[in-house]
Amino acid sequence: QVQAVEPGGGLVQPGGSLRLPCAASGSIFNIAIMGWYRQAPGKQRELVAIITRGGITTYADSVKGRFTISRDDAKNTVYLQMNSLKPEDAAVYYCNIRTVTSDYWGQGTQVTVSS
Repeated sequence: QVQAVEPGGGLVQPGGSLRLPCAASGSIFNIAIMGWYRQAPGKQRELVAIITRGGITTYADSVKGRFTISRDDAKNTVYLQMNSLKPEDAAVYYCNIRTVTSDYWGQGTQVTVSS
């Protein structure tokens, strides 16, 4: 059974940095797109960043210039480097891994930005 595992998350002060990893466990082939979404209380889940197999990235306007997404296909892992964090970045962050035929979501990890 394939799972997207997100061990990261935590509390960080405004202006701080945090790196979120997400690894696909189990037998998974032909990962096409890997990405991160987030959901704040009372809001809909929104795209944060995605990266294709070819390395093409897309970012939400609100995180451009502060967040960087990358992937290691040898490890089936995607990373989200978050810098200059703001209180409005606080949310539950969800990893998403897509193959040609399937779509996997992580369980979500809480990111809190507070002094």
